Amino acid sequence: MGLGNPGPEYEATRHNVGFQVIDLWRKDLGLRLSSRLFHAKSLRADLQGVRILLLCPLTFMNESGQSVRACASYYGLKTSRILVVHDDLDLPLGRVKVVRDGGAGGHKGVSSIIRHVGSVAFCRVKVGIGRPRYGESVGDFVLSPFYADERQLAQKVIRLAVNACERFVLEGVESAMNHINRQNFVNKEERN
Repeated sequence: MGLGNPGPEYEATRHNVGFQVIDLWRKDLGLRLSSRLFHAKSLRADLQGVRILLLCPLTFMNESGQSVRACASYYGLKTSRILVVHDDLDLPLGRVKVVRDGGAGGHKGVSSIIRHVGSVAFCRVKVGIGRPRYGESVGDFVLSPFYADERQLAQKVIRLAVNACERFVLEGVESAMNHINRQNFVNKEERN
């Protein structure tokens, strides 16, 4: 499940990085998000013999849980099989972190999912977006595109997040955490 807000005005924003990850993954699979079930754009696919469902709720971020609950109920998904991809202010751009369980950390989309599914026992791919540089409010920052000098790095991180999702599906959460959480693109150019 990739989190974001529907509509073209939000498409390239930091808060929509979850949608951006799902969009890149579906392009890799050569498929389109077309179904309108569960108040979301979704698709069912096969990843190396494993059935997956990609979902982008269209309920706006703060009500993402409605869509996730409807989907999980319909398919009888165990909460532990749900993977939520979302932006994270507390991680710098250049970092992706796979986690199991835990609180919302102030993220309203994750909070909505916890409230609607009644559990924190789902996995997440947190995509670091960093913090505002120029004194803008957090609200304005997350609803703005990446700064011009961040865009190339953002694309690398979105690709890494897709890899995290695939590892979760094919190898499990432990493998995804072990492989992804140690990778760090932050200031990599400066260290080379």
